[in-house]
Amino acid sequence: MNKTWCLIAGVCMIFASCDKQKVFEQYTPVQGKSWNSHDHMHFNVSITDTALPHNVQLLVRNTGQYEYSNLYLFVTTQGPGGNMVRDTVEIQLADDGGKWLGKGAATVYTLAYPYRTNVRFPDRGIYRFDIEQAMWIKELKHITHMGLRVEKASKKSR
Repeated sequence: MNKTWCLIAGVCMIFASCDKQKVFEQYTPVQGKSWNSHDHMHFNVSITDTALPHNVQLLVRNTGQYEYSNLYLFVTTQGPGGNMVRDTVEIQLADDGGKWLGKGAATVYTLAYPYRTNVRFPDRGIYRFDIEQAMWIKELKHITHMGLRVEKASKKSR
């Protein structure tokens, strides 16, 4: 039985080390699959390496019943020194023919949108990313999760 536990632990360590580029990844569920325009998603990312460039991705999960082909977001980033940047971002979730662009599992689709590439964070510390929907309607239905991923930029993308 000891050998079995060692094998399981070894396999888990191999899978955990496969994503060496990842600095942060988290999804926040949208309560009741209806995202109120006043509800902000908050992500606190600890940055320790200011020398290497990073890529920041916005991660969207939507159902096949989502009524639009795109999603507008307001993204506010606040650094450890208090500096803030606010962007308006449009993410295409479906092509002109209505085919979802994200990877699908049953009726839920996940799309990773490259928000910032090869960005160097100027200071070490906690960066806060606040994301809010900006679709001109109060209750946006069928977005199930919003996520954020920060990764070290690969040498290919530099």
